[in-house]
Amino acid sequence: MLEGKTVLLVITGGIAAYKSIELIRLLQTNNAIVVPVMTKSALQFIKPLSVAAIAGSKVYTELFDLTAEAEMGHIELSRSADIILVAPASASFLSKMAQGGCDDLASTLLLATDKPVFVAPSMNVRMWHHPATQRNLNAINDDGIITIGPNEGGMACGEFGLGRMSEPSEIVAFLNSYFKQGPLLGKRIIVTSGTTHEMIDPVRYIANRSSGEQGSAIASALADLGANVIFITGPSTAPIPANVELTKVRSGREMHKAVLAQLPADVAIFVAAVSDWCIDHVSEQKIKKNSNGPPVLKFNENPDILRDVGNLKDDRPSLVIGFAAETEDLYKNAETKFKKKGCDWIIANDVSATTGYMGGDENKICLISAKQTEDWPLMSKKSVAKKLAAKICTALEV
Repeated sequence: MLEGKTVLLVITGGIAAYKSIELIRLLQTNNAIVVPVMTKSALQFIKPLSVAAIAGSKVYTELFDLTAEAEMGHIELSRSADIILVAPASASFLSKMAQGGCDDLASTLLLATDKPVFVAPSMNVRMWHHPATQRNLNAINDDGIITIGPNEGGMACGEFGLGRMSEPSEIVAFLNSYFKQGPLLGKRIIVTSGTTHEMIDPVRYIANRSSGEQGSAIASALADLGANVIFITGPSTAPIPANVELTKVRSGREMHKAVLAQLPADVAIFVAAVSDWCIDHVSEQKIKKNSNGPPVLKFNENPDILRDVGNLKDDRPSLVIGFAAETEDLYKNAETKFKKKGCDWIIANDVSATTGYMGGDENKICLISAKQTEDWPLMSKKSVAKKLAAKICTALEV
């Protein structure tokens, strides 16, 4: 946890610098001590007086400041903190970090520190995807620097895509997770979530009503216990947990490929409502109405992620958990699925229209294993997630 930790916050130039005020406030709410450092370009976006007033601390800006050096030299400043957080981290500053540049206070602190360093990138979407930026990111990650974000969304320049700085609440949640000691610390857990979209043509697809709420809640509960959660999600209306390793996919085949790419893992939990079928031939153009009537769609079976992982000889997780969404004969169908898939547990729930569980806030599940069948009472999806996480801890004997 962040309580009592000193965070050396480096603010670089960019429109997202305004978020640093909220970030400082949230860090302090989590009982962290914030020592701010601003680059010259950051001074063009926010005033040091505002930062100092919120942080309750001197703002450091100059490398060759005799007064600051007398009070606390830049070497001591870099060593006295528990972590260094660069937020926002501009494309220019990431480039300087990758090259080991140290021509100002902020970059010199990073080169002199022996503490963990985190960066929250913020830049235009094209700058983010530029090969030079990606090379720089790979370089600093190889040096052990941890990246938080960025997010996808609208930007001040009017474009849309990856490059938005993670929200202050997401950054604080990530840092809390980093410092958190829990029973699942060191465990690598894959969680799939959301629905899948199987395209018919460029504008139409086949999907289901899964909101992704249950998968998101499970991922959060596991991360709260210290697990390294790999969160692979299809389209979803649920919020993405802040302290997970995120992979976004669209189709069932993409999700299958993404899961296999993340093995080995200690646990794999397949919550996603993956379509059983995909379209054999996706039209390159929007299908138009004509006198021949509606189009005839030919289907192919999607790969079975749960079955494939459950029956692996190498790299099989020690605990494989599947979900069974049924509309009739809940126990019979779930037990049949349990026997066929090679998994350790099946979590079954009734998603018929009268229950409202699919897309709702509550869930009532039945957990089936080789030893027993457990009926859990109706509870919130967050409560289901916490109870499942506790059960996983028991199964792993942690």
